[in-house]
Amino acid sequence: MPHVPFRLPLIAILRGIGPGEAGAHVGALVEEGYDAIEIPLNSPDWAQSIGAVVREYGGRAWIGGGTVLRPTEVDTLQHLGARFVVTPNTNPALIKHAVAAGMQVVAGFATASEAFAAVDAGAQMLKLFPASTYGPGHVRALRAVLPAVPLFVVGGVTPLTLTDFLASGSNGAGIGGELYRPGQPVERTRTNAREFRLVQTGYRR
Repeated sequence: MPHVPFRLPLIAILRGIGPGEAGAHVGALVEEGYDAIEIPLNSPDWAQSIGAVVREYGGRAWIGGGTVLRPTEVDTLQHLGARFVVTPNTNPALIKHAVAAGMQVVAGFATASEAFAAVDAGAQMLKLFPASTYGPGHVRALRAVLPAVPLFVVGGVTPLTLTDFLASGSNGAGIGGELYRPGQPVERTRTNAREFRLVQTGYRR
């Protein structure tokens, strides 16, 4: 089995969150057992949010940045204390830069060729995106050829479809819009997080 560094192999994606609400939502996620939390870099004032939640929750959870496209963004994340980066694509130069900076990389891919390019560049984890359009069958086919690297499915994954993806060979999921939408109450985030956690922890391969 591939080694996943997170205790709960669900990456909580808080796309669009701002500094004024990041702490409360991250706190709820940590209380629900989540220890991998991503704030995408196309969120407002993302550096302020990430820096604040690293200071408050960095000892209890992996805090990372998503939609990372440039080496300078990796450098900023490293300075803020983030522990992982998530990319939307396969960029070997960016992956190598992040790995050299001591970061864990969850590299976005769609095809087997892209997955192998990401792994060859040093990515420790893979992110199939958008998972909902490829489906569990795509994961099963990829698993037949991919090395033993953690594979997360991201994009349109729901509590109802997560079990099929897990049965097909994914290790977990990144959950974004199905978990959090800007402006929603903290309790909605908590309820959504709990539904995904119950599926993930209840599944036995």
